[in-house]
Amino acid sequence: MPTLLLITSAPSSIHAWHALGLAQALKATNQDFRIFFYQDGVTVANNLQWVPDDQRNLSSEWQKLNIRLPVCVSAALARGITDEENAQRHHIHTHNLATGFELVGLGELADVVQSAERLIQF
Repeated sequence: MPTLLLITSAPSSIHAWHALGLAQALKATNQDFRIFFYQDGVTVANNLQWVPDDQRNLSSEWQKLNIRLPVCVSAALARGITDEENAQRHHIHTHNLATGFELVGLGELADVVQSAERLIQF
């Protein structure tokens, strides 16, 4: 039974960074866990966010984990984040989903919640 990390905090929040730290620790100890980005947490998947050179880039840190990074499609679209397929479907001129992130429906969250032993929200 996996642990589900539900990330709803924006990348500027310390909570979003704590979620990354826990994910890194779970991966390092080979524990089963899943991630789901929802609400303001989806903004981590915006490829157009600029981060100064003297600061760590949360998106890049998630990408380095080489794990599946599902992002709620509705929350992402509402915040101006889309992949190529949804850009075409909704007549948006460009796409900006960061590499390694994947837009998915809330049904996926429901499935993971049912099978998770614990859910930790950040």
